[in-house]
Amino acid sequence: HVQLVESGGGSVQAGGSLRLSCAVSGYDALYLCMGWFRQAPGKEREGVAVINRRGTTRYADFVTGRFTISKVNAEKTLYLQMSNLKPEDTATYYCAAQYTGISGCYATSLAPASFDYWGQGTQVTVS
Repeated sequence: HVQLVESGGGSVQAGGSLRLSCAVSGYDALYLCMGWFRQAPGKEREGVAVINRRGTTRYADFVTGRFTISKVNAEKTLYLQMSNLKPEDTATYYCAAQYTGISGCYATSLAPASFDYWGQGTQVTVS
């Protein structure tokens, strides 16, 4: 059973940076597709960035060039480096994992429904 624990959220001024971390346990992160999602009050959860078994990444248009997703398998940790933050980036950010079989996950979907395991979320506030 995959367990995910996010950290690194906080409050920052517009134009600032934050790095979110997600600790992975219960399964080898190497074989999972992993992603970052966010949900603002009154809005649906949306995909921010994903990374698959091959290291292929995909970003939502609204973060391209500002955010970078990375996964350090040896550390069992997923990261999201966020730069040039805007007030509209304010949301709860969630780490998620997708399992598609023992050969590993090669998908690049940003759809929340594609992901099987979720962390508890970490708040990011940009003012």
